[in-house]
Amino acid sequence: MPPRKRTDTASLVAKGAKIGEPVPKAIVDTNTAAVGIPRQPDYDPREEISALRKQMEALGQQISDAAQSVKGGARQAARQTEATVKLYPVSSLLVAAAVAGAFAFAIAGLRSSTPRSRYDRALDEVRDLYDRIRDRL
Repeated sequence: MPPRKRTDTASLVAKGAKIGEPVPKAIVDTNTAAVGIPRQPDYDPREEISALRKQMEALGQQISDAAQSVKGGARQAARQTEATVKLYPVSSLLVAAAVAGAFAFAIAGLRSSTPRSRYDRALDEVRDLYDRIRDRL
């Protein structure tokens, strides 16, 4: 099949189209067989900035309210803890000691395991592989 010649470029040149000019996007309406560029709404950046400022103020207020709620909850927890320690000093001391002991045992358990090098792990894997092969034979 021979290549088609483009005749539309010739018509653009004849109509006075210039290279580099922006080509507007048009809408093709298949119901009315009309082609055209719809009217664009006027853009006012001041209105958009004003709306964004209002949204930022609302978000700031929500964050402030959430922070106050957290502060109130922390204060209430501190008061309750203080009252519990005053009412039950020995039990509170035992609970604190138990928690500290649990942390100490956890940390000691992590440090007591000997660190193994990559060489030792690779050697163990080769030994396991050798044992598996020997069991099959």
